[in-house]
Amino acid sequence: MHRFFVTSDQIDLIQKQIVIKDEDVKHISKVLRLKEEDIVEICDGVNNEYVCKIESINKNDVLLSIIDNRKSAKESPIEVVLYQGIPKSTKMDLIIQKTTELGITEIIPVEMERTIVQFNNDKDKEKKVDRWQKIALEAAKQSKRGIVPSIHLPLSFKEAIEHSKENELNIMPYENQDDKGFKSVIASLSEEAKLSIKKVGIWIGPEGGFDEGEVTQAIENQIYPITLGPRILRTETAGFTILSLVMYELGDLGGA
Repeated sequence: MHRFFVTSDQIDLIQKQIVIKDEDVKHISKVLRLKEEDIVEICDGVNNEYVCKIESINKNDVLLSIIDNRKSAKESPIEVVLYQGIPKSTKMDLIIQKTTELGITEIIPVEMERTIVQFNNDKDKEKKVDRWQKIALEAAKQSKRGIVPSIHLPLSFKEAIEHSKENELNIMPYENQDDKGFKSVIASLSEEAKLSIKKVGIWIGPEGGFDEGEVTQAIENQIYPITLGPRILRTETAGFTILSLVMYELGDLGGA
C-alpha cells in the first residue's frame, strides 16, 4: 500500500475519517493515479498507523475512511540521535535520507571547528532545515517509518553537548582511537546498564574530522571515542556504519 503522513488535526477518530491536503493530493491523483475505493496506509508521525479507503478525490483534498488502526511496528525500542558535523554540498541530503531508512530518531546539525559551511543568518538556517525535513519525510514514507525524524536547527558544539546529556549513551567514532570499538564499549557495561539504554547519541565530525579540543571536551562529558576499524570513513559513511551497529547491538536488528 502507498503510505502518507498526516498531522493529528487531519484525523477525525469520531467520524473515522482522514483528510489529506497539500502536495499529497496532487501526488495521489496525478502521479499515482489512485481512485475511489483504493486502499492506502496513513501514519500520524507519532507511531500510529491507519488503513484507509479513498472515499473522494478533488482538487484540494482527498477524503479517506478509516478501516483499521494500530500502533506502528516499524520503530526500534531505542531512540538514536545523530549529532552530525555539517558537511559540504549535498552530503547532508544523503545522510538524512539513509539514516532515516536505518531508523534514526533525531538529527542535530552541529557547527564544529572544522565545519566549512557557513550560514548567512537565522533565516538561511531555517530555509535549509525546512528542505532537510522534507527529505526526511520522503525517506520516512519510502521506508514505512512510524515517525518522521526531527531535523533540528544547527547547534554549536557546546549546545550539542548539553543536548546529548539527555542520552544514556553517547559515542564518537574518532580516527585516532584505535583500541576500543563499539562492541567493547557495550561489553564493558553491566547488564542492568545495557538494559537501561533507551536513547543513544552518535557523534560524527565534518570532512576534516574532529578538532582535538572537541574530542577532549567530549570525553569530559562522557562521550566515548571509538574506532570503526583500520580504514578512514567519509563523514557521510561513518554515520550509516555506527547506526547499523547500534541497531544490531541494542535496537531491532539483533535477531535478523
